Amino acid sequence: MKIYLAGPDVFRPDVAIWANSARELCRRHGFEALIPIDHEETTAERIFQANIDLIRKAQIVVANLDPFRGAEPDSGTAFELGYGLALGKKIWGYVTRLDTVTKRVELAEGLGEPALHGERQIDRRGMFIENFGLPCNLMLAVPANVVEGGLEACLQAIRARPASA
Repeated sequence: MKIYLAGPDVFRPDVAIWANSARELCRRHGFEALIPIDHEETTAERIFQANIDLIRKAQIVVANLDPFRGAEPDSGTAFELGYGLALGKKIWGYVTRLDTVTKRVELAEGLGEPALHGERQIDRRGMFIENFGLPCNLMLAVPANVVEGGLEACLQAIRARPASA
């Protein structure tokens, strides 16, 4: 079974080492990893199309949903999960810790507990913080199976889930 690995890991300085490790981890769990660096494209348009093609080939999209450059996951990763969902792929995510969005905002903004506007918490810009007790925005956390841990924990959870689920 082919798994597309989405996430900001492609921006790591050691991306080739990470990719080889992720590929081996997937293989040990019975999956074939499709990784956004699996092509030689260098222009934005061609990278986009090549990644879309990889998602189409996969049966599952697995995403690193840890905060990236703020409180929320990488925006490209969010798109890839949404695209996978639209194609009817199974979508999974993993986070290092199952912190809520509120906690993520606290950490990202260096706040104590966020201020209140009425009964709702607000961030530094005065915007309401989504507070459903989920580890990321509901548009990701509701359709995706999100597990705590890393890629291996996610692969183990996929393997433990019946094929029909």
